[in-house]
Amino acid sequence: MAERLLSHPPACKSATAVPYRGRFAPSPTGPLHAGSLVAALASWLDARVHGGAWLVRIEDVDTPRCRAGAAEFILGQLAACGLLPDEPVWWQSRRGDAYGAALQVLVEAGLAYPCGCTRAEIDALWAARGVAHRPGAERIYPGTCRAGLQGKPARAMRFRAEGVVHWHDRRLGPQMQDVAREVGDFVLERADGAWAYQMAVVVDDAAQGITHVVRGEDLADNTARQILLQRALTLPTPSYLHTPLVLAADGRKLSKQNGAWALDLSRPVPALQAAAQVLALPRIEAPTPQDWLHAARPAWAGIIASFANRSIA
Repeated sequence: MAERLLSHPPACKSATAVPYRGRFAPSPTGPLHAGSLVAALASWLDARVHGGAWLVRIEDVDTPRCRAGAAEFILGQLAACGLLPDEPVWWQSRRGDAYGAALQVLVEAGLAYPCGCTRAEIDALWAARGVAHRPGAERIYPGTCRAGLQGKPARAMRFRAEGVVHWHDRRLGPQMQDVAREVGDFVLERADGAWAYQMAVVVDDAAQGITHVVRGEDLADNTARQILLQRALTLPTPSYLHTPLVLAADGRKLSKQNGAWALDLSRPVPALQAAAQVLALPRIEAPTPQDWLHAARPAWAGIIASFANRSIA
């Protein structure tokens, strides 16, 4: 199974030459903003401190939300900050065959099934039980199509979620989620034919040999679903670290959806300094992004050492 999904092996000399492999995986729905740079910087520093490789993967499977030219603009923003990937950039929109192969494995194992429910139907079912869907909250799937479509046309493919998942986050500590109760059977392939984030990220992390995932804390609750998929597909589970979020004035996560401004990288060092402040790094003065990044490495080493000491205590 793993061989089928690792048909494009990591471009490294050996597992011992580059034991650590990290990545930054932006969605090209617009330029990088302050919150995005925090995750990019933390993942780059973590790779460098561990003597590993840092990769960039463009998560462009959600085609309707992607903006023309945004991916190239993001790569330019990263370069302006001195954040250059060690290997060629991967594009998820070119990886459909790998996701299809993974889905077929899950179907054959009885772990994926077609679903004919619309969001409105799911909301109506919960409303009949006195539960209203809150905007921004997880839309828990009640398992309507687990036993078959009952005459409805197939719209999406879902994963059969079972059990409680425990994992350790390097910053947040011990984590747990009952995926069946808190999420339900989650989507792998959408009604419009697009691959869901959970499917694409799991397959690509394995194919690129990712050992450590460093990303924003808003994605922490996706981890249990991804671990379930990794186990079902007999793929390795990376180490996870979720970084603090940059918040908007209303207290919500800063995002492209709530008006986050694109970074002004005419002066990249101040942008890096602002991202570093979110990560609790000390203020570093340097003339160029490259000098700043070099000086930031020991500071990040101290931060992750404090995470490790806290977990031991």
